[in-house]
Amino acid sequence: MSDILKRLSDEGVSIWLDDISRERLRSGNLAELVKDKHVVGVTSNPTIFAKALSKGNAYDDQVRDLALLGVDVEEASRAITTYDIRWGCDVLRPVYDRTEGVDGRVSIEVDPRLAKDTAKTVAEARMLWWLVDRPNLFIKIPATPEGLPAITETLAAGISVNVTLIFSLERYGEVIDAFFAGMEQARENGHDLSKLASVASFFVSRVDTEIDKRLDKIGSDEAKALRSKAGLANARLAYALYEEKFGTARWKALKDAGARPQRPLWASTGVKDPNLVDTLYVDELVAPGTVNTMPEATLVAAADHGQVRGDSVRDAYDDARAHMAALKEIGVDYDDVVQVLEDEGVEKFAASWKGMLDSITGELESKAAGA
Repeated sequence: MSDILKRLSDEGVSIWLDDISRERLRSGNLAELVKDKHVVGVTSNPTIFAKALSKGNAYDDQVRDLALLGVDVEEASRAITTYDIRWGCDVLRPVYDRTEGVDGRVSIEVDPRLAKDTAKTVAEARMLWWLVDRPNLFIKIPATPEGLPAITETLAAGISVNVTLIFSLERYGEVIDAFFAGMEQARENGHDLSKLASVASFFVSRVDTEIDKRLDKIGSDEAKALRSKAGLANARLAYALYEEKFGTARWKALKDAGARPQRPLWASTGVKDPNLVDTLYVDELVAPGTVNTMPEATLVAAADHGQVRGDSVRDAYDDARAHMAALKEIGVDYDDVVQVLEDEGVEKFAASWKGMLDSITGELESKAAGA
């Protein structure tokens, strides 16, 4: 089964798992995926943690201790999530060492309720960095307007960053500029740029979900023919922008100082539409120097029947541009689509965070009562 994933890796795509849980760590499942399925990184988000906490008893002992100590829910949430991330970093540490820091990374997200507050986002990034205390950690910062300066400031402090919730090409360009500025400041601050890393998480399937909904409302045959292609087109044009930006003199100066490029990461790669091939956002986004972070179901599907045909991005730039032009012609407002998706993304993660805090609160109260 792993031969397909090896071919994907050989094409320059780093395979990351979009999931983490105490049970996955405790059972050795994550270590098995690293060993057998070419998984070289892990991403997490508030929704993933909320789901993990709602199942099984893997967190009971830690929650009981926190309840006995009278720890409040905010402190408890950080203790619980950073424990998992630290453990995950230790599992991936051999990959980090083997790849000289390119992969072997585990991501934890800043509190999504801070997405509109630059200073607090940076403060949270710093705190998570020293709480986890592992060199192969990524701090996830959302690509909101307020997140952009936080990305720069966090990198300038020598902290590696996973930029999340990128939907638009314009915002992606701003993210790359924020990365450049952060690395330039890090160099001025005396940090070793070869030790710093960053990825830019460009979301894919959610773009199709939102645009297909609008195409269905238009309802014409022409609109129907455009369904389920925008996510790929948008991502491919993001890679074109990546190639353009990382071909500039500004980047060359950073590269000469030891910096590594901020790799595009394809996020939201689980297929939402059951009528589509379940490996669509893996098969069609193969390009060198990228990351594809997959839910486990997508990882299993890709290992079983993925179609790796070499680079499936760079030869499709013209088609991607034509598709986006056709969407505009038919009346789909791209700028509105990506703004809606960014707003919804922040709101969904904030709701998941609240759900996680509510779950922890209930567990703390239960354990305290039973103490």
